[in-house]
Amino acid sequence: MRILFVTSEAYPLIKTGGLADVSGALPKALSQLTDFNSEIVLLMPAYSAVLTKLSALNQVAEATVLGQPITLLQGHLPDSNLTVLVIQNAELYERVGGPYNDANGNDWPDNPLRFGVLSRVASLLSAGKLLKNWQADVVHCNDWQTGLTPTYMRLLDQSPAKSLMSIHNLAFQGNCDASWQKKLELPKNHFKIEGYEYFGQISFLKAGIYYADYLSTVSPNYAQEIQTEAFGFGLQGLLKTRANDLTGILNGIDAAEWHPKTDVHLPKNYDLTVLKGKKIVKRDLQAHLGLNVDETAPLLGVVSRLTHQKGLDLLPEIVPALLGLGCQVVVLGSGDKLLEAQFNALEERYPTQVSVTIGYHEHLSHNIMAGADIFIMPSRFEPCGLNQLYGLAYGTPPVVSPVGGLADSVTDTTQLTLKNKTANGFVLENVTTTSLLVTIQRALAFFSDKKAWKQLQKNGMSEDLSWEVSAQAYWALYQKTLGQKIKS
Repeated sequence: MRILFVTSEAYPLIKTGGLADVSGALPKALSQLTDFNSEIVLLMPAYSAVLTKLSALNQVAEATVLGQPITLLQGHLPDSNLTVLVIQNAELYERVGGPYNDANGNDWPDNPLRFGVLSRVASLLSAGKLLKNWQADVVHCNDWQTGLTPTYMRLLDQSPAKSLMSIHNLAFQGNCDASWQKKLELPKNHFKIEGYEYFGQISFLKAGIYYADYLSTVSPNYAQEIQTEAFGFGLQGLLKTRANDLTGILNGIDAAEWHPKTDVHLPKNYDLTVLKGKKIVKRDLQAHLGLNVDETAPLLGVVSRLTHQKGLDLLPEIVPALLGLGCQVVVLGSGDKLLEAQFNALEERYPTQVSVTIGYHEHLSHNIMAGADIFIMPSRFEPCGLNQLYGLAYGTPPVVSPVGGLADSVTDTTQLTLKNKTANGFVLENVTTTSLLVTIQRALAFFSDKKAWKQLQKNGMSEDLSWEVSAQAYWALYQKTLGQKIKS
C-alpha cells in the first residue's frame, strides 16, 4: 500500500499550529508500525523555510499545473527516513511571511491558486501521471488546503486511488469567490450543492468532505460535535449525510519532541518517578521571565493563539483575582490585537506576577509546559488540542472546557476520580468567566494538597499519549478505505 500524506505544513520544516505537529509525527509513527507493510510519502509546498531545512534534494519531475510551472523535489524529513516531496514554484511559495499570510497577517490573495496547485499535484500523483514509478493507493488529505484533492481525483483524473479527508478544524474552510473556477480548472457543472459550491462560493473543505471516500476528525467527540448546528459551521447537514464514513481518532504527541525526560529545551529533565526537576524548570522560568522566584506560588501557563475560539478572552478579567490568590500567570501566543493589548497591560501592571510574550517561541513553549503548575485551555471549541496532552505528559494538569478532544482526553478531578486514579485535570461546567475562575480555584485547592497533587500529576504522566495507538487506528482506516480486511 502506498500512502500519500498531503499537508500545507509539517514540523520541523514549518509550523503555524497543531496541523504541523500532526503532519510531522503521524507519518513517522505509521512508518514505524511493525505491521505497516506500506510506503508513506509526505507532500507539501516548498516554502523558503522548507527548502532551507531539507538537504540533498533531488528533482524527480517537472510539470505545468493549473497554468503554473512546478518542479517536484524529493528529500527526507530531518532525522527520519520518511520521504518528502515538495512542490517548488518560487512565485507561489517562496515569500516573506507565513504559509497562509503576509508579514502583516493578511491572507495571501492567491491562496486559492497556491493550495489548488498542492491539491492538483496530489491528484496527479494518485493517478500515476507525475512520477513514472510511483502511484498512491490512498491519499490522506489534511484540512482545507488539500480539500480540492478528492475533487480532482474524482472529476478530472478518474484516479484509481482512494481518498481520506481529515478535518483538523472545521472553522477554516478555504472559501473563495466563484470566479476562481477557471484558474482552478474546476468543472462548472459541479458548482452546485451536490459538489464544491458553498453559498455561492467555492469551498475547498466542503469539496473535500463531499468527494472524499472517507472522512476523519482528530477526536471522537469532535466527530459528533461537527454534525450539530453549534459546531458544524454550516456543514453539519453534509456531515450528517456522511456520518457512516466519518471516524474520530484522537491525536497523539511526538514523544521524541515532547517528553520531560529527554526534552532538550529544559534546563533539567525529569519523569514521573523523580519530579524534582520540574521545580528547577519552574524556578528557571520564573527568573528568566522576571517573575518572583517563588516555589509555592501556583504558576498558571498559557501557550495558545489568543483568539475567541481558545476562550482566552475570559482570562484577563479574572487575572487580578487569581493574583490575589497568590498565583502567577505566564502567557505565550499571538492573535487578536485587543486581547494581546489586554495581556500586555496586565504585565505592565503586575510585572513580577504576570509575563506575556507575543509571538511563538518553541524553546519557551516547552519550558512553560514543564515549568507551569497548571495549564489553562478554556476553548469554546477544540477539535483535538495538543497542549492539554503536553500538559499531561509534563505533569502540568490542564484546566479545560468540555468540548472536542478536551472532553476525550481530560477527566475532571474529584475525590472519587482521584481515588480511582482516573483524574488528570479540571473541566469547566461551561465556557464563562465565572466557570473559569471557579474551576481554577478548585485546581488551587488540590494544588495545596501535595499528596493529592502528586497523584494527579502521575496519573497524567503515566498515560500512553504517543502516536502509536492513533497510528494503528489510521492504519486500520487506510485498510478500510481500500476495502481490505482489517487486521485484528
